Amino acid sequence: MYTYINNMGNTVRENTRERENTHMFSDKVKKLLNEQITKEFYSAYLYLDFVNYYEEQGLKGFANWFMVQAQEERDHALLFIKYMQNNDIKVTLEAIGKPDVVMKKHIDALCASLTHEQFVTASIHTIYEAAYEDKDFRTMQFLDWFVKEQAEEETNANDNIKKMELFGTDSKGLYMLDQEMGARVYTPPSLVL
Repeated sequence: MYTYINNMGNTVRENTRERENTHMFSDKVKKLLNEQITKEFYSAYLYLDFVNYYEEQGLKGFANWFMVQAQEERDHALLFIKYMQNNDIKVTLEAIGKPDVVMKKHIDALCASLTHEQFVTASIHTIYEAAYEDKDFRTMQFLDWFVKEQAEEETNANDNIKKMELFGTDSKGLYMLDQEMGARVYTPPSLVL
């Protein structure tokens, strides 16, 4: 509690904690944000599985590309955690499931990546919709970056499939594509919370 005199000369007593966090988050939004953390960590785990597959296949460039993806997904989870911490929302970490994608051909992980990114996009949209219904503009603004990011993720995944379909069946083309994938470097997200 603290006491101050307002502009009308009245003495006012307020609870500091209530004054600092006047934004209310619905239980639904809190639940969805927590679930998204698990989904983002699962994404990193999935992509690490792809790294292992491509390493075993001798395609170190593809392995590098998915290692960068795994790092990005981990950082996405950490961004959700930080957002929740900054807004006094309890973070609950859940178990991360084992990836179950079966990879028999080089293109399989690429196709699974696109499908997974579409799943993550739908999940982000679900949170956004819940925040919109609650007029939770703070969460909507936070999610704006992820909406744009997911569009980029889906485009990249789709482009990788097209390149593999065009060049991946020829050993020289696959070599060049692997070299291209190997040039990707990790850049941490620039989202400021």
